[in-house]
Amino acid sequence: MHPFITVIMPIRNEEAYIGKALDSIREQDYPAERYEVLIVDGMSDDRTREIVAEKMRTLPHARLLDNPHRIVPHALNLGLANSRGDVILRVDGHVVLERNYFSLCIAYLHSQPDAACVGGVIASVNTTFTGEAIALAMASPFGVGNSYFRTRGPGDPEGFVDSVAFGAYRREVFDRIGVFDEELVRCQDDEFNYRLRKHGGNIFLTPRIRSTYYSRARFGLLWRQYFQYGLWKIRVLQKHPTMMKLRQFVPPVFVLSLFGSFALAPVWRPARMAAACIAGAYLAASAAFAMRIGRKKGFRFAAVLPIIFLILHLSYGLGFLYGMIKFMPRSIAGRLKRLR
Repeated sequence: MHPFITVIMPIRNEEAYIGKALDSIREQDYPAERYEVLIVDGMSDDRTREIVAEKMRTLPHARLLDNPHRIVPHALNLGLANSRGDVILRVDGHVVLERNYFSLCIAYLHSQPDAACVGGVIASVNTTFTGEAIALAMASPFGVGNSYFRTRGPGDPEGFVDSVAFGAYRREVFDRIGVFDEELVRCQDDEFNYRLRKHGGNIFLTPRIRSTYYSRARFGLLWRQYFQYGLWKIRVLQKHPTMMKLRQFVPPVFVLSLFGSFALAPVWRPARMAAACIAGAYLAASAAFAMRIGRKKGFRFAAVLPIIFLILHLSYGLGFLYGMIKFMPRSIAGRLKRLR
């Protein structure tokens, strides 16, 4: 049995990886006549569209759709509106799927009838030294917390989780709970998956379903990515307060504590002690995880990993705090409106 699959791929300026991503779809061991590929482009201004046009010659069931809004949730919803699949698979333009990705997703949707979505683990990689170091940091629990789809690997347990990266959803999920929230520039997947679970749906993760994810290759791009994650996480939490978890407040509390203690250190002795303790504890933990990774992957990464950890935590924490300032008036206005 081969249910029809719609693959939705939001892209913008993916010339470095889009060819590999589409090749991995073409090489799937799933029957070609049983899936379609909707490539939704946010008006790329590099060679992305040229590469897509070339690759579509060997992907007869692929279509290129324009996304003038240039944000991911609109691309996903545009894909959904044009989809025919019984199963919706959401992927990115910088991910390479294992050859059996489609087949395993369908197999697990069949073997896990309680699962509304199934997905797997991603191996973060890159082709430059800095990019490879960033990929290693993003696969570390110290870097990204308990994001199981990033930190689990072959041999690790499978089971129900909060979220997966490139999940395969049953079509009826969207009919039942709606589509992606287009207000959210980032974190739209987290918000959607929360609504899914809130309505009784389950998300199943297995390390047997694997893909390779090309991480950001430069510090500036990584900072922007995680600043936006922190910023838009606040808006998600405003919409769904019960989604809050203690771990989500660790980076902003760390930033507040660190900056606050350093700001007061010149005039208040306890603040100097606090600053030294916070910085010392963080540096020790960061160095320990960097050395642990270095022993496995090469000590040349150990020197740069603490910098990347700091970028991840500071950018997310500052984005989170900025989001509190940016979105707080909107939240207060909404509450006042409901009271009228």
